[in-house]
Amino acid sequence: MSLLDALKWRYATKQFDDKKIIPNNEINQIKQGFNLSASSYGLQPVTLLLIHNKNIQKQLVQLSMNQNQVAEASHVAVFCVKTKIDSDYIKEYFERVKTIRKVKDSIIDPFRSHIINSFDKKSSDDIELWSTKQAYLAMGNLLAVCADLKIDACPMEGFSPDKYDKFFNLKSKNLKSVLIMPMGYRSKDDIFSTMQKVRKSLNLSVVDII
Repeated sequence: MSLLDALKWRYATKQFDDKKIIPNNEINQIKQGFNLSASSYGLQPVTLLLIHNKNIQKQLVQLSMNQNQVAEASHVAVFCVKTKIDSDYIKEYFERVKTIRKVKDSIIDPFRSHIINSFDKKSSDDIELWSTKQAYLAMGNLLAVCADLKIDACPMEGFSPDKYDKFFNLKSKNLKSVLIMPMGYRSKDDIFSTMQKVRKSLNLSVVDII
C-alpha cells in the first residue's frame, strides 16, 4: 500500500476492538517514527508517554471527556512538551551533534549561541507555544506511520491536560501534556470506518503559484 493509499484508508477511529493488541515489533516502529519526527532546530521538545495498561486506560476515560477510545485502544500515546528549554538543554543537544556528526565546537558555536540567545528572550508562554507546535508535527508524523502500518488511531485534543499532568506527575518531570492519541484496530461495529472521506477538492485546498 502506498502512503497515499494508507492516508485514504485512515480515519479518526471512534470505536476500537479492545481485544486486538499492536504487536511489539510494530510498537517499536511507532517509537522510531516518533523519534524521527521533524522539530524546529532539531531540539525535540516533545516526549511521548506510551500507555499499554487497561487499568490505567479505564481511569483516563473520565479525564478524556468520557471518550471510550482511550479504554478500548491497544495503546494510548500522550504527547508531552518540555516546560523549560534553557541553555543546558540546548547545549545537551549540541553535544549529541558533536558526537554523532563528529564536528568541532568552532563549527557549531555560532549556531549554538544564536539558539541560546533566541530562547533567552522568549517568555515561558512563548516556549510552551513553540513546543506545542512541535507536538502537532510529531502527531501528524505518527498518524502517517500508523496508517502505513495499518494501525488505527484517533488524534484528540478533547482531554483535561491538567488532570493528565497530575495523574502522571508530569510536573516533576518538567513536562506538560498537550495531545493524546489512542492507537489500535478499528471495531467492525464502528460505522465511521466505511464512510467516505470528506475533503475539499484540490483546487480549493492548494494554490499553485507558477
